[in-house]
Amino acid sequence: MNWIAIIVAALVPTITGFIYYHEKVMGTLWMRETGLTREIIEKDFNIAKTMGLSLLFSLMLAASMNPIAIHQFSVQSALMDALTDPARKDAAQAVLDQFTGSGLYANDFRTFGHGALHGAIAGIFLIFPVIATNGMFEKKSMKLSFINGAYWTITLALMGGIICMWK
Repeated sequence: MNWIAIIVAALVPTITGFIYYHEKVMGTLWMRETGLTREIIEKDFNIAKTMGLSLLFSLMLAASMNPIAIHQFSVQSALMDALTDPARKDAAQAVLDQFTGSGLYANDFRTFGHGALHGAIAGIFLIFPVIATNGMFEKKSMKLSFINGAYWTITLALMGGIICMWK
């Protein structure tokens, strides 16, 4: 895992959130759908706690994007048992070497666009269903689920792109 790429990608939710939830973009609609006002949001707002936990969660999310955005990560995972078995270790290592470092397949599909595609798929098929399910049980509007789901889809696309392209 490239920890520099993961740390940079972990900054994306904050940056994207500042833009996406700005009043001139989706912020006004988001506040209307949540029933929040600027006064309610700012009352008893602990910025250190909120931003600190947000960055921690973003780091966790960025680290989890690595196997989603990079196919080579799955090859190593698939070969784990073989790499610990003395009878298969050499053959497994030869295969793994082709997918890492300067191997034949090491940089296949290692582009921003490819990582962004996988990030967007994760946003649509993993994150949005969770948000929408919670929203239904919390009696929130489906519009709010789409607002938040779109934010996370855009954010994960950017995170996946950064992680995938950064070799």
